[in-house]
Amino acid sequence: MKVLVVGGGGREHALVWKIAQSKLVKKIYCAPGNAGIAKEAECVNIKANDIPNLLKFAKDAGIDVTVVGPEDPLVAGIVDRFQKEGLRIFGPRKPAANLEGSKAYSKMLMKSAGIPSARFKIVSELASAKDYVVSVGAPIVIKASGLAAGKGVFVAKTVEEAEAAVDTIMKERVFGVAGDSIIIEECLVGEEASLLAFMDGHTIYTLESSQDHKAAYDGDKGPNTGGMGAYSPAPVVTSRLMQQMERDIFVPVAHATNRDGCPYRGILYAGVMLTEEGPKVLEFNVRFGDPETQPIMMRLSSDVMEPILATMDASLGEVSLAWDPRPAVCVVMASGGYPGDYKKGDEITGIDEADALPDVKVFHAGTAMRGGKLVTNGGRVLGVTALGDTIAAAKARAYEAVELIKFEGAHYRTDIADKAIRRGAEGA
Repeated sequence: MKVLVVGGGGREHALVWKIAQSKLVKKIYCAPGNAGIAKEAECVNIKANDIPNLLKFAKDAGIDVTVVGPEDPLVAGIVDRFQKEGLRIFGPRKPAANLEGSKAYSKMLMKSAGIPSARFKIVSELASAKDYVVSVGAPIVIKASGLAAGKGVFVAKTVEEAEAAVDTIMKERVFGVAGDSIIIEECLVGEEASLLAFMDGHTIYTLESSQDHKAAYDGDKGPNTGGMGAYSPAPVVTSRLMQQMERDIFVPVAHATNRDGCPYRGILYAGVMLTEEGPKVLEFNVRFGDPETQPIMMRLSSDVMEPILATMDASLGEVSLAWDPRPAVCVVMASGGYPGDYKKGDEITGIDEADALPDVKVFHAGTAMRGGKLVTNGGRVLGVTALGDTIAAAKARAYEAVELIKFEGAHYRTDIADKAIRRGAEGA
């Protein structure tokens, strides 16, 4: 079959790389792709949010299955448009995609479905937001309700920081219409985990656990980013916790979306804080996580097209996935200044040497070819991912590969997976 992957980041490179291993697939296209994806698929110069031209290409090229990577086209209704034209596409329809498209909608659904989450208030006026912040005090979390590329969340330690965050979102309009309303919620304390599950409206199939690193700098310091690295599995997620999260988080989502007449079909990502009171949902994403997808795809031994096709066919109950027992660690190499302003066009060297290391794969995110040279073309540039017999060994191998790669201003955290290692999980 012919497959079209929509997107051009590290997540999409990992999906393309894994889909290319499928015996069911003869040809892969990616729109728009990147320099790394171009080595494994035919890149098409169509932006991920250009739904009319993606639809036209899928028809003209005879695409059998489209796999959507980023959230923007999902929230914009790409699945509805493709299905209306009789095309097969993987991802939730627009009403279900609002779980990520509107944090206000997501929080209300969690409340009505009894899904454990932080206490919250939805506010759409600047003055009211500041009054509420003063009334509840800090620490507190301020979130833009709409899509903000993972950057619209502010954890404020003081009332002053919270008021500044409110101004950033609602007065300065840094995130545009995404900040028309904000969520003000209690600051949960604990360790975060990422859990992804295929859902077809009837069956839920959870993947191996992972843990993201959102903050820009070591020790979880600095502003939030789209993710500076991840590892899988996350030893903090025990089998008991996994069962609890399936029961208390994914099952209620399935029931709620079924009741609303739009069964959730696709991959659902739950960002969870493991508190002393139990797991509580921080956010839902309606697509594969980035960079969690990179280590998860490295560990998946099965054909990834099997659960993708089964999800679309509502036959997930017939699927059984196999996993490499070895842990995987992904270290994101970013442009200097990210998640703030950064420049593009710096030459990248050393990727071939890094890729040549055993059990290493360098996934491209913000890269392009200019004048025959590989150059930076985004904030997050690469996701250097490695397997190892232990989480410590996987980390060491990933950073060995990172040291071989050079570009001006390269920035990366040096403590990815340290939380797992501190848990004494070297042999996990």
